[in-house]
Amino acid sequence: MKKTRILTFGSVLILIALAIQFIPVTRSNPPATADLAAPAEVKAILKASCYDCHSNETEWPWYSRVAPVSWLVASDTTNGRKKFNFSDWNTYPSGKQAAILAHAVREIRRGDMPPWYYTIKHGEARLTPEKKAVLEAWASRPQ
Repeated sequence: MKKTRILTFGSVLILIALAIQFIPVTRSNPPATADLAAPAEVKAILKASCYDCHSNETEWPWYSRVAPVSWLVASDTTNGRKKFNFSDWNTYPSGKQAAILAHAVREIRRGDMPPWYYTIKHGEARLTPEKKAVLEAWASRPQ
């Protein structure tokens, strides 16, 4: 009797896991309209640490197609692009650009960006003290 319950419960879990794979998730990379112009060193750091969520150049890994992880990846990308999008950067007024950069520096200093769970799979996204200093110097320059 106990084995039957375990098998039934396991079967239900497998069916649920399979069924959620059919819930659609939007993964898109619209064309960049006005990409950020920055020095090569800054651009390389941003591409490695920020562009997957804050640009239209998202690299969608295999696990972005497997629910429920796909939901988190799509949500983070959608929310990141809503906050600001480097692919549309030059369409923002200079005041908005400055505010975004100031906020980004605060988040980077606190260690909130990039998120810890992103850096688990993307070690190259980790911001060393040297990379943080480069980004802070660039973000703090006169506009």
